[in-house]
Amino acid sequence: MADTPQTAPAVKPANPNFSSGPCAKRPGWTIEALSGALTGRSHRAKPAKARIQQAIDLTRELLEVPADYRIGIVPASDTGAVEMFLWSALGARGVDMLAWESFGAGWVTDVQKQLKLPDVRVLDAPYGQLPDLSQVDFGRDVVFTWNGTTSGVRVPNADWIPADRQGLTICDATSAAFAQNLDFAKLDVVTFSWQKSLGGEAAHGVLILSPRAVERLESFKPDRPLPKIFRLTKGGKLIEGIFKAETINTVSMICIEDAVDAMQWGVEIGGLTAMQARADANYKVLADWVAKSDWVDFLAQNEAERSNTSVCLVISDPAVAALDADAQAAFAKAIVSRLDKEGVAYDIGHYRDAPSGLRIWAGSTVEASDLAALTPWLDWAFAQEKAALKAAA
Repeated sequence: MADTPQTAPAVKPANPNFSSGPCAKRPGWTIEALSGALTGRSHRAKPAKARIQQAIDLTRELLEVPADYRIGIVPASDTGAVEMFLWSALGARGVDMLAWESFGAGWVTDVQKQLKLPDVRVLDAPYGQLPDLSQVDFGRDVVFTWNGTTSGVRVPNADWIPADRQGLTICDATSAAFAQNLDFAKLDVVTFSWQKSLGGEAAHGVLILSPRAVERLESFKPDRPLPKIFRLTKGGKLIEGIFKAETINTVSMICIEDAVDAMQWGVEIGGLTAMQARADANYKVLADWVAKSDWVDFLAQNEAERSNTSVCLVISDPAVAALDADAQAAFAKAIVSRLDKEGVAYDIGHYRDAPSGLRIWAGSTVEASDLAALTPWLDWAFAQEKAALKAAA
């Protein structure tokens, strides 16, 4: 039984980094991968612009972005990428906001309380579920996360989005890009950051715009002030330089080098299909273990909606589930702490706003062998904490 104290497993994961962001570096990464970074050079210098353009070109190749979509590297991670478009383009028509976890809820706050748009509908759902996607009105703009990083719930596909929509679809894809199948024909704005499925460095975001999104930016003038780092147009025209390696502000050439290295690895292993297959295989390791477990379950209730990157788990053991919320959270944190001290798994606690439990990153840069080595340790840590709980009773 999982709650019987046992000897610690003999084998530890070779890489104990299972954080959901920043995520594990690609297999084989060392600091020497950054030795070619153009440090000490202006990001406007010709060689530096060429390296930034290389990052954009690799994004298009690896993510299979249509040729007529623009790709830009922008400030402030995925958050910056999402917010600069919300501030620049929302208000032309009503907007439907979809929220089923922390980051989607954050975009709702931005649109309702900061932008204070007059015509906002919120379609939400509790952690572990999706809203009713059939209720979305595509005559309006629609803002949603493809993969809920803090809930482990994703949209299963883009079939619910019509090709002939009138509004724009604005998709926060930060924990989905490179690991899940983004249907760009159904997406007008896509954002992500390198520190998720690429295991890259933080601080910069990527903003991808369809021709329809560009048309909105050039035809709509918001009645609010825009900080410099949010401005995507000048004189009613898109600032094309942003999408041709002329970044809005200074970028880190070390971060650029790391993103290039991660995407070159992705191309070398077989491109997008191979990266998605790695994430699927990683998820399967955890799913097979959960199926055999008598103490843990997925937070996501519908199997078709379970993330293959940010795998969120709840402790379903009856004795733990009977505890009050604070005690349940303390129990989960004790498991996390125990595994951290053993050097087995780092940063696998639930997100602060999410139900208590575990969150294990299973994206493309993680090795399935490390997840296979982790699961016996999860059983072991649970057994130790369950025994301590019984002793204290």
